[in-house]
Amino acid sequence: MRASALTIHLERRAAVHSVDCFVYSVPDLAEAERFYLAFGLDVRRRAGHLELRTHGHPHVWSRLHEGSATKRLQYVRYGIHARDLDEMRTRIEDAGLRTEPHDLSDGQGLWLRDPDGTPLQLVVADKVSPAAKSPPTPVAPVPPGQGAAPARSRVQPVRPRHLSHVLFFTPDVTRMVDFCRTILGLRVSDHSGDLIAFMHGIHGSDHHLVAFAKSHARGLHHSSWDVGSLDEVGRGSEQMRIAGYQQGWGVGRHVLGSNYFYYVRDPWGSWAEYSYDIDYVPAGLDWPAADHPPEDSLYVWGPPLPADFITNQEYPG
Repeated sequence: MRASALTIHLERRAAVHSVDCFVYSVPDLAEAERFYLAFGLDVRRRAGHLELRTHGHPHVWSRLHEGSATKRLQYVRYGIHARDLDEMRTRIEDAGLRTEPHDLSDGQGLWLRDPDGTPLQLVVADKVSPAAKSPPTPVAPVPPGQGAAPARSRVQPVRPRHLSHVLFFTPDVTRMVDFCRTILGLRVSDHSGDLIAFMHGIHGSDHHLVAFAKSHARGLHHSSWDVGSLDEVGRGSEQMRIAGYQQGWGVGRHVLGSNYFYYVRDPWGSWAEYSYDIDYVPAGLDWPAADHPPEDSLYVWGPPLPADFITNQEYPG
């Protein structure tokens, strides 16, 4: 079957392929270390900052620096293919978006600011967003006449496999979507008016690589981490409650993206999500994006949404 002209266009256009790393600052690194160790990440201390990795994966998904009075998003690094470097550089310079590297960065790559003023770094890097839909954790079948559930005392810790996506706050969702389409090369998966939008990468990514929710200011709402089963989502929620992190939302299932979820509130009022079985957009596919009413844009089932779930704690307004 011949690819459509649209599919060919999507495959050839320069675009970011991964959220390579998101960087933010917190008041207390020790508190951050406790939270993310409990969450199941591979947390490594470095001089003045923490690295967040997933067990068995060499990539650094996030860096946390100490120093700000409240949590603050500092910059976001996106990965691009080497063949796209020149086109991306020209695109940024033609739009007048070039800026200086962030003080906390390594200074490499291309630098620009998004419409809200957040610094973005584009670097040539290996693609770390999934190359295919993440498979479920293999489970041996249990024949009739035997119990399938493990003893509670033998339950293993939940350890996320990779970063799935990040959701940011923005004062203007439509403006941010236009920027991400024209400059970063992302495409809309789904949205609900100007309240929230989900965007994927054209080189293959989960239903959303990034998402944007309307707020009075910019900021980081949540990071989402892939796990291998609905059971792991539930065990993750229990794991965090036992560790002392009682506030959360879930277990439930999203409409847009279809993933099962549990969100746990971090020490700074934002969230970390265990996510399982999110929809996948293969490279070059023209995903049928749609505008969904608010009641059909958040979750299929689950407990009531916490009243402050969409509150921007970085810039209380």
